[in-house]
Amino acid sequence: QVQLVESGGGLVQAGGSLSLSCVASGNTASITAMGWYRQAPGKQREMVALTGNSGSTYYGDSVKGRFTISRDSAKNMVYLQMDNLKPEDTADYYCAAPATPTKAGFVDYWGQGTQVTVSS
Repeated sequence: QVQLVESGGGLVQAGGSLSLSCVASGNTASITAMGWYRQAPGKQREMVALTGNSGSTYYGDSVKGRFTISRDSAKNMVYLQMDNLKPEDTADYYCAAPATPTKAGFVDYWGQGTQVTVSS
């Protein structure tokens, strides 16, 4: 089992910046990737940014050039720096450890979510 707890988020004006943090606990040695997803009201959850154990990073098209994901494996933490925020970035943001191998197969672990609101 892996537990994920996010912090950060809040209200910011368009053009501003926010940072999110997530700490993992439990069987963290099994994690192969960590990242962030978001879900806006009435929309499907979408991938924002992912980073693998090798250091590779992936970003959703809508956030490329504005968001930066980083990871401190020694502290079991992943961060999301969000710059030049837009009203359309408003959503609940979820920390994730997707496709984590377990005895039962691959499991997606999720945090409880943190709200980000960008005012125009």
